[in-house]
Amino acid sequence: MITFFLMDDDVALRRMLSAMIEDYDLGVNIGEASDGSGMETSIVRLKPDILLLDMLMPEQDGIETIRRLRSLGFTGKIVMLSQVEHPDLVSEAYDQGVEFYIKKPLNRIEVVAILRKVMERIQLEQSIQQIRRSLAWIGGGAITPMPERRISVADCARSHLSQLGVVGEAGSNDIVRIMEYLLGTQDIWQEGRFPALNDLYAAILPSGLDEEVVHKEKKALVQRIRRTVIQALRNVSSLGLADYGHPVFETYATTYFDFADVRQKMRELEGESNVSKVRLNLKKFLFALYLDVKKEIKVVSK
Repeated sequence: MITFFLMDDDVALRRMLSAMIEDYDLGVNIGEASDGSGMETSIVRLKPDILLLDMLMPEQDGIETIRRLRSLGFTGKIVMLSQVEHPDLVSEAYDQGVEFYIKKPLNRIEVVAILRKVMERIQLEQSIQQIRRSLAWIGGGAITPMPERRISVADCARSHLSQLGVVGEAGSNDIVRIMEYLLGTQDIWQEGRFPALNDLYAAILPSGLDEEVVHKEKKALVQRIRRTVIQALRNVSSLGLADYGHPVFETYATTYFDFADVRQKMRELEGESNVSKVRLNLKKFLFALYLDVKKEIKVVSK
């Protein structure tokens, strides 16, 4: 069960957030506060998975609260809420390790979607930790070599999709299956001749389907993947608007996307254009993810 702590000087907003958590079955609210001052020890003791934190509070602002919490060893995820959208403040918030920065007034759909993304990250991290623990083996005071084991392609792929904020999108499962296919058939195709997208789509569809069904299923699959990559581009571009130095932006903006598309999406998000002119390079996205997953698949021995 995911646990939340709410910190905002607006009582009505805390009630609204608490109701969202309950109504959408996101977890349980284990505590509230109207200000960060003096609350750090209590929060560290309660260990909430997610802290919803206001930027501007009467005595101690959100940034200072984060600094004090981190100094005390708090490792939970932090989502910041604020009426302020100044780039410097947003950048400072991300520098302090917030997962997302949500502008007030809050939109219920946006808040729930973001909280679910953060929850997915938590669950993924827990899954990876469990895998690592299961690979560790010590017995009788001596360390005996384990049989070679590999971290799965799916876990590596989902880790990157989580960083991009799209691991919960429907198309993410299709992308993971493409990665599993690519890593499982490296001896068949050459890296210098990355498979055509149509071949990749066909490869992960169930076998034995008639031509009409294949056409229909492939069309639906492409739409799911496209929507997922569009959302990833939007998330990365949003981070770039707030801070060009954000690690996720630096890591993915030029490797997974054509940077011209990133800049165009940033302009669209700033309201400079009402019509999207972005042309997604799906092949570049999939190839970049493949290279990262391939690099990270390594033997783990304890």
